[in-house]
Formats: sequence, C-alpha cells, structure tokens
Amino acid sequence: MKLGQAMKMAFKSISGSKVRSFLTMLGIIIGVASVMAIVSVMMGMTKQSLSYYEKMGTNRLEVYAYLYNGNSVFDDLYDYCLHLDQYVLGATPAGNMGATVIYEDKNSDSMEYSPSLYFGSDQYSVVNNFQIEKGRDLSKIDVDNYSNVCVMGARAAQNFFDFTDPVGKEVRVNGLPFTVIGVYKEKDAENSGWSMDNMILFPYTAARNLGQNLDMSQVYVKCRDANSVKQAKAMIEGFLTGICGDPNDWQNQKGYFYTYSDNQWQEVQNEQATMMSLVLGGIAGISLLVGGIGIMNIMLVTVTERTREIGIRRAIGAQRKSIVAQFLIEAGTICGIGGIFGVALGTILTLIGGKLLLGGMILWPSMGITLGAVLFSVLLGVIFGMYPAIKASGLQPVVALRAD
Repeated sequence: MKLGQAMKMAFKSISGSKVRSFLTMLGIIIGVASVMAIVSVMMGMTKQSLSYYEKMGTNRLEVYAYLYNGNSVFDDLYDYCLHLDQYVLGATPAGNMGATVIYEDKNSDSMEYSPSLYFGSDQYSVVNNFQIEKGRDLSKIDVDNYSNVCVMGARAAQNFFDFTDPVGKEVRVNGLPFTVIGVYKEKDAENSGWSMDNMILFPYTAARNLGQNLDMSQVYVKCRDANSVKQAKAMIEGFLTGICGDPNDWQNQKGYFYTYSDNQWQEVQNEQATMMSLVLGGIAGISLLVGGIGIMNIMLVTVTERTREIGIRRAIGAQRKSIVAQFLIEAGTICGIGGIFGVALGTILTLIGGKLLLGGMILWPSMGITLGAVLFSVLLGVIFGMYPAIKASGLQPVVALRAD
C-alpha cells in the first residue's frame, strides 16, 4: 500500500467518526498543551531571572568581613581586591543610607517611591553594570577629596528634574549641598517604582560629611569572567583567613568573613527551574500517557470493527507489514492532529501564563518545543498503535472473513 493511499484511508476513518476521534485526541491535546505551557513559562521565568542579573552585573563577588575587636578590615581588603587585576575589573564598598533629598519643591520623603541612596567608589558603575549617559562618573579624586557630588540613576533624575538636564544642578541631602555630576543610562526599562534606576550614588568618603556611620564591612567585586570568579574567590578567602583566622578554628578566630558569588545564585535558580519543569512536565505527561492508552483502546475497537475488511485484504494477498503500516499511520495521524491542536492550545496558555505570571511578558513557545511536541505526539501514536496494528496483521483470513 502506498503512503498517500494509507493517509487517505486514515483521514476517511477519522472523519467517519468525528466525535469519537476528537474524544480520542483530547488526552493528547491536553497533554501537549500542558507540557508546552509549563516548559515555556519556566523557560520564560529563567530568562527573566537571568535578565535581571545581567542588569545588575554578572560575575560579581560579595565579600563580607569584620573583626571582633571592632577594627575595620575594609582598607586592606579593598586594596587587596584592586591588586587582583588579573581576575578583577573593579571593587566598591557596598553601603546605603536613609536621608532626605530635596531639589526646589521636590522632596524624596513625599515621593511615592523614594530613591535608594548608595555610597560607592569610582568603580561602582563597573561593578554594578551602569553606564554614564550625561556628565561624568565618580572619579578617584572625588573619593579622595570627600567631595559633595553625586551621580543619579535615570529614574531618580526624571523624578527630581523631569526633562531638565540635571548635570551641574545642586540638590540638598539632609541640608547639605551636593552637585549632580552625571546621570546613568537607563538599564531597567520596566515601569516599576522599585526600579534599579531609581538611585543616587555618593562617594563613600562623603558619608563623613553627612554624619553617617557607614558600615564598611561589605565589598562588591567585579570579576572578568566566570573562571575569574572562582580564582578571585579562592584568593580573597585565603587573604581573609590570614586576617580573621581559620573559619574552622572557632577558638582562635579574630573575626568573621564570607564570600558569595552571584553566579552561585543563578546556578541554583537554573537548577530549581529545571527541576520544577521536570516535575510539572512529568505531571502533565501523565495526560499524554492517558491519551496514548486511549489511542490504543480506540485502535483495538477499530480492529474489531474492520475485521472483515482486514480478512478480505489478507485473502487477496496483502502482506502483514502492509496491514501494520496502515494502522500505525492511522494512529500516528490521529495523534499528529491532536498534537497540532495541542500546540495551538499550548501557545494560548503560554501567552496567558506570560501575562499573568511574568508581569505582562509576551511569551511564545520556542520553535524547538513546538516541533518537538508535534513529533512526539506522532511518535506516541505509533508506539501505542503498535499492539493493535500487530494484532490486526496477525488475523487469519478465514477467521476474519467469518466475523459479523
């Protein structure tokens, strides 16, 4: 039997009993749609998470250290990090404060979302993936001279100055004048009040001018790449062990420290997302199994209904492989059509999931998932149609012709 003839017979059989065929496909439709939507949404969540980390800056190390006697290790740690230029691009202390910022009639205390106020070094933008759009960035001279200057994020600049160029303007922070020397490019385009662009950066030495008791126990380090993160982490831990003591020797410890890589958190999130996708995909896959069993059941019924037809074909010389091919093509066709409907439903569910679960994100299933879903549904039909097809091909012509 030719493939075209077999396909024509398959479509004729399916169209001859539309309701039964649709109910048979229903398990495949639901299964394919569920798996597609779950995998696509989880991939979207992972992509969104990675995008957030890219905005903050990848390959960062967070280093925290202090001595029990109250002395600071910041100067030594900061200098050591800067000397690791083979692995490190920059380093900055991580500090923030609560203060009132005023420009003319704009007051941060009366804003719906007050800007975050950070202290940092001249390398803050390198570490945190900011780029200057207007004016200039903090310089080492600003830090060394305790200058009353600041750089604004795009959202903070808009909140205080609207469409006016902020560079050169003066804001008052807790009553002290600070000159705006630059504005960072927008990097968080989402319209959120808690945008990472809603920030103002000051030289960390200016904390003294504001009477702020800045905690200098935390440093962020920007590494060149993922491999450099591991190298820098090991070397910094060795350096701090010499200052604070062995973390495993509690009795002789002089202080406490830890190092943490943003890459570790990304890896954990990716592993969790993958595990969740597998678990939820496995649950949704149960409906595919049920759909496959339904295919096997309906094909067994079809074999019973067409016993005389099979007997006639066998009597006039049809080979067993021809009978097997006919029923496998029919089962694969039913599942393939179900898979196509499942892809359509899965695409709709993916769009809905992106809107509801990912903050309005427009999410489309990837081409690989779409093609894989259709091909897998056809394969499922072939697998579950195998037993009915073999049973049909094994019927003896004489016995089959006697069937009512």
